[in-house]
Amino acid sequence: MYRKILLAVDGSEHSKRAAKHAINVASFVRGAKVEIISVIDLSKVKTEVLHGELKQKRQQDLEEIKSTFEKESVTYELKIERGDPGPTIVSFANKHAFDLVIIESRGLNSLQEMVLGSVSHKVAKRVHCPVMIIK
Repeated sequence: MYRKILLAVDGSEHSKRAAKHAINVASFVRGAKVEIISVIDLSKVKTEVLHGELKQKRQQDLEEIKSTFEKESVTYELKIERGDPGPTIVSFANKHAFDLVIIESRGLNSLQEMVLGSVSHKVAKRVHCPVMIIK
């Protein structure tokens, strides 16, 4: 069923909840593997020094998620990509033919989502496999 799962995270509390759901889904299928993708949008950072700091902070934020996977003995692989989060996740998911994408929702209200756009909404509309959005 869902043997190849993509989990999109940013290290937030919302993504920690999504990670727990990914672990639950993967634990039902023998041989399931979760690829964890975290996308850093460097276009919003002006200097190279801040690029390095941002990447280092993201890696620290992901440590708790990684340790949760290790504690539960669920196979995972972590990828940190650069770019606009929505399109980068969609491109990665479609290129690698995942069975399921799990992504968190920040809980934007309707107006915020309309003005800002929602990464989870963009992913759900454009990815070629089922998407589980965790609120």
